[in-house]
Amino acid sequence: MTTRTALVACTILLASVSTMLAQSAVPDFSGVYRPVNAFGPPPGGAPPGQRAGGPPAPGQPLSPPARTAPLSDGSRGRAPTAPKLTPEYMAKWQAISKARVAGSSDSDNTLKCLPPGMPAMMNMAYGMEVMQTRDKITFFSELNDALRRVYLDGRTPSQVVLDDPTYAGYSTGHWEGDTLVVETVALNDKSYIEGFTPHSDQMTVKERIRFLPNGLLEDRITVTDPAALTEPWETVKTYRKAEKGDDQLREFACAEGMDHAK
Repeated sequence: MTTRTALVACTILLASVSTMLAQSAVPDFSGVYRPVNAFGPPPGGAPPGQRAGGPPAPGQPLSPPARTAPLSDGSRGRAPTAPKLTPEYMAKWQAISKARVAGSSDSDNTLKCLPPGMPAMMNMAYGMEVMQTRDKITFFSELNDALRRVYLDGRTPSQVVLDDPTYAGYSTGHWEGDTLVVETVALNDKSYIEGFTPHSDQMTVKERIRFLPNGLLEDRITVTDPAALTEPWETVKTYRKAEKGDDQLREFACAEGMDHAK
């Protein structure tokens, strides 16, 4: 073997080893998780073991909704932390609110058994299961059996995908160290950012997902929509991995209840 051949072989070997080490360093998010920040701290402060605005300590119950929070029909206005809407989309939100106050449920996608959409899906109020392979991560929500896939193999959305927006959208991701960086596009405008905050089909969602100490999983979400938002909206979701015995999601056969609702 010549010196040149040996150097080439050594370079290839080192590259293979580096790739294997990089892959082994990728965290495994697989498992069932339940949200720990679904509700804010109750009036008067956080309970023992929980910092204001943070997840409860292991074994501590979730806090009830704050009684000062705006009602779900919008009759008390929008929360200070809500996405900041352009005049056109604020008018849409106000029209939905007016209809809800009047008793209409036409804007309630959950009642219609429709998927929560992104990024609302990541509230994961009923829990989620994460299934991970080298090329793809799937997030499954018990609520309405909704799911989304994040492709990690370098693929990009085709024009067919972009022309056919969906509730979950089309998500691609890559690893930056131990953080999964995700971008979601091709989202239809039938869902809501959160609550019943409307958005356009120009909305994109970016996420940075990583493990925190004590086995918590964090999803930092940034929503951008040049038509509906005056500025990007950011939120953080935190989840705790379920222990054995609590690590099973149930079937959510939403359509079964639709006949009873008539």
